[in-house]
Amino acid sequence: MKEPELVTATQEELDEILLRARPALSEQQYRLLEGVLATFVYVMLKLQNAKTSIKRFQRMLFGHRTEHKRNVLERAAQAGDSDASDAESVPDLPATVPLPRPAQPGHGRNAAQAYSGAPIVQCDHTELASGDRCPQCDKGRVYDSPPRSIVKVVGQAPLGATVYKLQRLRCRLCDAIFTAPLPAAVVSLPKYDSSCASMIALLRYGNGMPHFRLEGLQASLYVPLPDATQWDIVAKAVPAPRAVFEELIRQAAQAPLLHSDDTPMKVLSLMAQRAKAEAAGVKPAAKAINTSGIVAVLQEGNKPHKVVLFFTGHAHAGKNMERVLAHRAQELAPAMQMSDALAANVAGEFKTVLANCLAHGRRQVADVAEQFPEAARHVIEA
Repeated sequence: MKEPELVTATQEELDEILLRARPALSEQQYRLLEGVLATFVYVMLKLQNAKTSIKRFQRMLFGHRTEHKRNVLERAAQAGDSDASDAESVPDLPATVPLPRPAQPGHGRNAAQAYSGAPIVQCDHTELASGDRCPQCDKGRVYDSPPRSIVKVVGQAPLGATVYKLQRLRCRLCDAIFTAPLPAAVVSLPKYDSSCASMIALLRYGNGMPHFRLEGLQASLYVPLPDATQWDIVAKAVPAPRAVFEELIRQAAQAPLLHSDDTPMKVLSLMAQRAKAEAAGVKPAAKAINTSGIVAVLQEGNKPHKVVLFFTGHAHAGKNMERVLAHRAQELAPAMQMSDALAANVAGEFKTVLANCLAHGRRQVADVAEQFPEAARHVIEA
């Protein structure tokens, strides 16, 4: 059997063929022709979807190719000349491995200015002062110049300690004891400074170092810090950052523009609760665990600044956006909410001006540009 010539047709063209053929065909023949054309459309759509899915899978394995307008439209034009059998074949793999990109500038040694948290020791010249005669030429005079910076790095325990040994004097006759006073700067300080709570919390919740592991590290550096003591220090310090977080929520709620998105998250306690409920035959109220990021862009004078909030739990970005907007002043106009088009991102009962992400929408068009080159060209060029 001779291989047929592959053709493409729009739905309007097929409908016109059916309309013209109806008077010349019996009802049974017309139904058969209608079914054949519907099958043709169905199969073509399936092939197109399969081709698109395979291309997405190829991008997962070998990375995204650029979505620049010139490249997307060029691939679409090339696809218009290819056979429909391409949809059933394995997509072409890269012929060559791309060369690694050259190293970007700024990846060498850190400049001295990068060590902004380090103490600075000013070293003055011991033999010369500004205005002295130059010892080399014995004619000119030396004046102040930008200092040369040298960085020296030492290892230390995450939490350091200082031991104050107070001299004590005892009377040999009446046994009265006289103790030297502490330096005035440390008299009112507690044993564990507030910076201890910050460092422990950053190590545990920001960098994943459990309390028992920090306990072992501190013990090996001879500055002991039991895990129970760490927990007690952080627990007592919780009200202050919690109050700061609530104030950040209040400030973010007043912003004219808020960005939001979700990312999957694993929280062992929430996963255990969900598994326990499912084992008992109870359907969990919410199965997903997310971290919602909300970025509020506020304007003060001519310089905008951002408030960044993170919420982790079962709630999606839309629910967490409701939590933020509940603090919005009633006299303010609805905020603009920037997110992708997922229904879970909508702020629910609070009115916002929804602005969906154009990059997401454009990417969907770029994915099907080879199947619909003219329509995709119109959207991408616009």
